[in-house]
Amino acid sequence: MKTVPQITAVEAAALVPEGAVLMAGGFGMTGNPVHLLNALAERGTGNLTFIGNNVGEPGLGGGRLLRNGQLKKAIGSFFTSNPEAVKAYQAGTIEIQLIPQGSLAEALRAGGAGIAGFYTPTGAGTVVAESTETRTFDGQDYIFVPGLTADVAFVRAWRADTAGNLVYRMTERNFNPLMATAARLVIAEVEEIVPVGALDPDAIHTPGCFVDYLVQAHMSLEDLGTSASVEASGKKADESRMAMARRALAELHPGDVVNLGIGIPTLVADLITPQHGITLHTENGMLGVGPAPQAGGALDFPVNAGKQPVTALPGAAYFDSADSFAMIRGGHVDVAIMGGLQVDEQANLANWAVPGQPLLGIGGAMDLASGARRLIITMTHVDSKGRPKIVPTCTLPLTAQAAVSMVITDWAVFEFVDGQLTLTELLPGATLEQVRAGTSARFVEALRAG
Repeated sequence: MKTVPQITAVEAAALVPEGAVLMAGGFGMTGNPVHLLNALAERGTGNLTFIGNNVGEPGLGGGRLLRNGQLKKAIGSFFTSNPEAVKAYQAGTIEIQLIPQGSLAEALRAGGAGIAGFYTPTGAGTVVAESTETRTFDGQDYIFVPGLTADVAFVRAWRADTAGNLVYRMTERNFNPLMATAARLVIAEVEEIVPVGALDPDAIHTPGCFVDYLVQAHMSLEDLGTSASVEASGKKADESRMAMARRALAELHPGDVVNLGIGIPTLVADLITPQHGITLHTENGMLGVGPAPQAGGALDFPVNAGKQPVTALPGAAYFDSADSFAMIRGGHVDVAIMGGLQVDEQANLANWAVPGQPLLGIGGAMDLASGARRLIITMTHVDSKGRPKIVPTCTLPLTAQAAVSMVITDWAVFEFVDGQLTLTELLPGATLEQVRAGTSARFVEALRAG
């Protein structure tokens, strides 16, 4: 059995050549190989193409490479989480290639498996389908996504043995095991390195044949240069938002597998009890009975140096991002509750591109909107300027076509009944005249009694 060399982060950084294509794991800062990325930032290697879900936080991880001007291009799904990435793109100092999050995960899996690419319904009919091959299968449009590979992959794991076998902790798995298969040189930073035989062979996530070097990580929150708190903010949502969340909860049934988006949908998690029997799904790789801490996002801390408690939901399952989005695209998520910017008469959704801002942050929205069996949108009825958000035709870039099942606003509930936008309910405090005036789309009125 081979022994994988153990090197320092400084030595690892020296293995990345100028102009390399570099992959780095992590969902936000969870499972992010910050130790390796910081060493590469110190070395100053430049002209890099960076592949990752995002480019880290400002000045951290990939964000530090960005700030140093070491990145010429970034390929990923959610760059708006780092405002410095937006500024660099607007200044023309970095090229950005945007891919829906599920397509990114599957492209990594394809690249690592020696597969040229794949066809996916995600993004069909939207701006991401422009300049791509589109084919129709069984009456549905699919777009072609090529596989992704790299010269070097930086991954982060919880434990490794000296043969390079890796075990990840909970949602720290995300993109890491996928990237460990998709690069010619793989360097893993790990919290604990143990002798061969100390790990349960049945619990290995990445077999050692994929790993070339191990780096012992000695990382704490202080090393990250952040005073991030794990305390809840305690800020209470206003009553109109909570009313929408309560109404959305009423649409969920025992046994439903549910994904909650950010914003108003996240408030639904505060209302779920174990008695509801709802199974929550998160894009970063968790499935478990709610309520869930930080539902809709990472259920773990970015770095665990033995100082923070890490708990798992009873009966929960953890998996990588490719499996997470396979659940979505495969129709195994019963309900997705998402925010919206516009919904139109054709049940089209626009919710990822803010007017006047560069198109840099799809995330998992396109996958969820087109893949969930039922899509519920929660949003204010009009925008900050009083303009309707339920419109004849979406004018903002589409997230998905003909996908919306229900719209819950602070004024009303609309459903698509036999393909027609139908007003079925007024929320407390709203009037029919108000809804008519604030809705530019044509709709059928079929208010339910009571």
